[in-house]
Amino acid sequence: MYKRLSIVMFPFLLLALIGSSVWGYLEHQEKNTILIKAENQYQRAFHDLSFHMDKLHTELGNTLAVNETSEPSYRKGLVNVWRLTSQAQSDITQLPLMLLPFNKTEDFLANMANFSYRMSVRDMTKQPLTEAEMKTLNTLYTHSADITKEIRGVQDKVIANNLRWMDVESALISENEMHDNSIIDGFSIVDKKVGAYEELNWGTGSLNVFSKNDVKMLSGNDMTADQIKKKALEFLGVKDSNGVKVVENGGKAPEFQSFSVVVPSADSTKNDTQLDYTKKGGHLIYFMKTRDVPSAKFNLRQARDIANEFLDAHEYKDLSAISYDQYQNMATIHFAKKEKNVTIYPVQVTVKVALDTLEVTGLQATDYIYSQKKREIGQPKITVADARKQLNSKMKVTSESLAVIKNDLDEEVLCHEFIGTLNNNIYRIYVNADVGTEEKIETIRQDQLEAAAKSKT
Repeated sequence: MYKRLSIVMFPFLLLALIGSSVWGYLEHQEKNTILIKAENQYQRAFHDLSFHMDKLHTELGNTLAVNETSEPSYRKGLVNVWRLTSQAQSDITQLPLMLLPFNKTEDFLANMANFSYRMSVRDMTKQPLTEAEMKTLNTLYTHSADITKEIRGVQDKVIANNLRWMDVESALISENEMHDNSIIDGFSIVDKKVGAYEELNWGTGSLNVFSKNDVKMLSGNDMTADQIKKKALEFLGVKDSNGVKVVENGGKAPEFQSFSVVVPSADSTKNDTQLDYTKKGGHLIYFMKTRDVPSAKFNLRQARDIANEFLDAHEYKDLSAISYDQYQNMATIHFAKKEKNVTIYPVQVTVKVALDTLEVTGLQATDYIYSQKKREIGQPKITVADARKQLNSKMKVTSESLAVIKNDLDEEVLCHEFIGTLNNNIYRIYVNADVGTEEKIETIRQDQLEAAAKSKT
């Protein structure tokens, strides 16, 4: 009986064995294909980075070599520097360097891109490059040579020793192997060199990423972790402090000093609530309470009213709703400061409201907190009628007002703000109220405009 059973079962077992072997082989082949594809993408991004850094160094040299009075040549050179720096930044993001300290180099490239872009878009006939800006360009030329040389050295090792970027990824995860990888060592040397550079004068028209948030704008004294915990519990109306975690961020850099607070939910099935406060003054800049919103029982107008009450009850004053979004039964409402009937767009707050219960579940107020300052808003030199002449003659204007925005040089400018339609699209156009030139054009989605109209009814 067993012999007959084994004869019957043998073919099935054999087929199962062959099938599992084929399946395992195909899985192995598929895995290898994915690994090869990832390795090829890493290699392409790395060699592109080396190429773009080399071109960047060359372009900086070409820009410095042109005649001092040749405004078009300087503009063209600076545009190319900005383009190549942006490409180098993109290359870096495609490499597996997240676990590797490379932030100093990334910040340096971000500042270089920002500096070159802002210099290229300004009118050099009225604002030629200053001696300090020329000095910065010369320093960038020197530093880019150092960075290019180091990256070329890494590239030579990669080619000569047939090094793999997949090994870099593995080595970064396994800390014990980090000192044995030539690529990791090379990039670490680059970042240390960049970190040792003296701070450059990026100019008044350039936004240095190291001083993005001006702590001088903040009111109040430095807070302790216990004080921040108390503020967070009071904000949420929670009495039980068990499990509440407070982490201090930013180290010794004042512009990054803050506290992050995590408050566990009383219901274990729900997510924790997260809050961020500035160290100086203890101002709430971020709040998020993530939860499911199964249905929308209220509309955007009601959500806007609740958000307004929420802002008034805290430290966010004199704000007016400027745009609305609704996604997955959640309303996202953007507010900007109103002063003398002028919308101050740099001073913004975003509030999230759940449309099932009208509970405020989120707040983003970094721009509001760090943009507080006394502004002298003068009268526009260009009339509304003259500003409208700058618009497309076929555009149908539906509204007009005054607004303060930040232009491409990160300068606040007073503008005539127009909302109009053209070719079935809706646009928001800002015309400089002092010189009459177009500063910025934005496209508005139809659903956003409809949501704004409903919220006002």
